[in-house]
Amino acid sequence: MIDPKTDEKAVILAANSTAPDRGESVSCMEPMRISERARDRAALADLAVELAAHSAGFRRSLPDALLTALADLVRAMNCYYSNLIEGHDTHPIDIERALKNDYSANTEKRNLQFEAKAHIAVQQWIDGGGLRGRAISAEGLREIHRRFAELLPDELLWIEHPDTGERMQVIPGALRDRDVRVGQHIPISPGALPRFLKQFERTYSGLGKAETIITAAAAHHRLLWIHPFLDGNGRVARLMSYSMLLEALETGGLWSIARGLARNVRSYKQHLALCDLPRRNDLDGRGNLSEEGLTSFTRFFLETCLDQVKYMEALVQPERLRERVLLWAEEETRAGTLPQKAGRILEAMLYRGELTRREVVELLGASDRHSRRLVATLIERGVIVSASTRAPLRLAFPATLASRWMPGLFPEQR
Repeated sequence: MIDPKTDEKAVILAANSTAPDRGESVSCMEPMRISERARDRAALADLAVELAAHSAGFRRSLPDALLTALADLVRAMNCYYSNLIEGHDTHPIDIERALKNDYSANTEKRNLQFEAKAHIAVQQWIDGGGLRGRAISAEGLREIHRRFAELLPDELLWIEHPDTGERMQVIPGALRDRDVRVGQHIPISPGALPRFLKQFERTYSGLGKAETIITAAAAHHRLLWIHPFLDGNGRVARLMSYSMLLEALETGGLWSIARGLARNVRSYKQHLALCDLPRRNDLDGRGNLSEEGLTSFTRFFLETCLDQVKYMEALVQPERLRERVLLWAEEETRAGTLPQKAGRILEAMLYRGELTRREVVELLGASDRHSRRLVATLIERGVIVSASTRAPLRLAFPATLASRWMPGLFPEQR
């Protein structure tokens, strides 16, 4: 599906939008699931169980209000790494600025900020349950694409035929009506898309929790193999996978596979290419495509997920996170950029998740005026947020402080 030496961009093979159907059988994309007889099936099941246990334990270890703050940061992180796989480097600090409608004067950078903002909006919709139960449906996949693409600037909605120079517009939510080539792979004809997507939905829906976890990788590849959209298929596949795992593992949005895929992007693309290979012999499954390739990718996919859960678990270990946050507050206080006792508020939020404004007054033993001034400063620095003047205050993890509070989450801005 993807040539490891190239990006994920499809090459248009035909300029005419005749939507031909060459009559391909849906059996062309078998096996769609790893059979119970597969040699490594038991090992994959063990990986799925381990991943489920770590993901659930990580979520239970954090107070509810801290979950929201962490999920907000992970959303920006997921967006950053997913864009990076596409070759678009928009740092989370610039993403955070875009969310505040602070855009670059450079047109190219501004367009990428809009792209990142669109990705954030779609993931926020997914986190809110907007795609629940529909992640692998044709309708759900088209909605992911539509919601993302309709928020893009016009310049990012056009692709060019490599030979004729003809410009073609990407229509939000529309299935492709042209033949394409991606690396060495030529996906199915555009007219065949509806029946392949129907089979895709039939195969991956209604599975139990453990089987959904195991088949998430297979669904990821097979969607890319089908290549339903003219552009944006990689992003849709990663958002689909995110949604599948969000439900099956109840991740709470606290970690994302996108970081792991981006940090191992060559291996990611090589595994996808191996999944495209035809069955080699009688020991390589019973379908048209290689079951060994699909098994190898599934192992890579689940191990990458597990690695990201463990990484986030270690990063927000309560005592270590507390030390990093309070060290920052102490240094800022000494520099005169934070009022005295600011660290006391942050420390309380790390344990309790949120505080009312009255609780802040009691915690500081100070006047209402002094407490309001301190809270206003922390809000201005982006380290605490509140839905309204009457709502509780909760901790935030701004991208500008990620290198101090959450080191290694993403590279420092150059």
